[in-house]
Amino acid sequence: MEPFRFHLFVCTQQKPEGVASCPSHGSLAVLNRLDSEILARGLRNEVQLTTCGCMGLCDEGPIMVAYPEGVWYRHVQPSDIPAIVDRHLNNGQTAHSESNRTSKSVDRLIWNDAAAMKAMSVEHGERFRAAMAARDRAGALPDPLNDMIRGYMPSRCLLTALELDIFTAVGNGASAEQVGATINANARAVAMLLDALVALRLLTKAGEEYRNTPETARYFVQESQDNHRNGLLHAADIWHRWSTLTEAVRRGTHLPFETARSAEWTRNFIAAMQRNAKDRAPLVVEALGTGGVRRVLDLGGGSGIYSIAFAKASSDVQCDLLDLPEVIPLTAEYVNKAGVSAQVHLRTGNMLHDSFGSGYDVVMLNAICHSFSEEQNIALFRRALQALVPGGRLSVQDFILNDDKTGPLHTALFSLNMLVGTDGGASYSEPEYTRWMKEAGFSDVRRISLPGPSDLIVGISK
Repeated sequence: MEPFRFHLFVCTQQKPEGVASCPSHGSLAVLNRLDSEILARGLRNEVQLTTCGCMGLCDEGPIMVAYPEGVWYRHVQPSDIPAIVDRHLNNGQTAHSESNRTSKSVDRLIWNDAAAMKAMSVEHGERFRAAMAARDRAGALPDPLNDMIRGYMPSRCLLTALELDIFTAVGNGASAEQVGATINANARAVAMLLDALVALRLLTKAGEEYRNTPETARYFVQESQDNHRNGLLHAADIWHRWSTLTEAVRRGTHLPFETARSAEWTRNFIAAMQRNAKDRAPLVVEALGTGGVRRVLDLGGGSGIYSIAFAKASSDVQCDLLDLPEVIPLTAEYVNKAGVSAQVHLRTGNMLHDSFGSGYDVVMLNAICHSFSEEQNIALFRRALQALVPGGRLSVQDFILNDDKTGPLHTALFSLNMLVGTDGGASYSEPEYTRWMKEAGFSDVRRISLPGPSDLIVGISK
């Protein structure tokens, strides 16, 4: 028994560059158009759309199969999708309905020579296995390892494009010479970068003119309301720190660097933290709840996004935000823009040694503890305990490692990010946070799971 009336398969099996595959023939565009068409016709609850691995017919791609009829299509293009949907899904009619007139336009795509299809698939499988065996005998580096080693190349290409503001310069269309003139860069080198961005499907090219894709126009162009460029520039800043990882592992800490961050670095960092926390902050406030909460201390609050979320969740909440002198003017911009300056009060200071005050119902450390060592975090927790009312809560929100510290992958890699950028920071596990809080004097320490990459560890003051 099928839970859906219709089931559509589209091959999206990626192959090495230069090897025939459905994605190299455009199956991802077919998939997107099919998904949009199903949604537009109100058929979401009737159709299960599934991506699948190689069907062995790579030279004939993109390949698509429609069930329950079991009709196979080859050389499918996005423009064919409306007719295919008409043929199989329109008003519940099947491919065998004579009244489905639009189906005739896609008859040329139907492949019903089962013997030829099977022979091609078998031959493909044999050739693939033989090729893999030959590579293994030759000791060739497996593709996943090779891709991992070269993974920095696409990243560096995009980061450079963001640093140079390439996507804004391209705008609604521009040549390499025009882009070079706009960003004051060499036209020949700009053309090489633009062509690489086209290969990465971040731009399109027609003749000598380059254009943004819908995604890059939305997220990387300065005038877009969803522009993420400013926040992403922090990734470009820390890229340089990652190049020191080898020596940092030898030393056990980061290499010396300027203690005074530039104003541009600080602005990029705060913008990145704002971008990362935009969706997370309301989830944190919802998990903690506002019942009985009147005063909140937001340590290292950055853009103020978590204090802002608390203020918007309850007009009875007053938040004090403590951060460094170079950060607070930026915080003020975000708080004023959010219209909650009457509830969010800004204080300049260093959380490692300046006074916290007292009488708080909640003390928050959001994406902070990974910057500090075990000893620094225990000291912070002890001072937080003194700032809380009896029964108050310390909330630590961070990326949390598994007990054996080998995952999740993002959190394990982020720990190295702290190695190359801080004196003693790292990602930590739930048992570590629990032990530190109890050592500092908290009781009833528990973990609260959140959607996304971070969770809460919450302790109650005695």
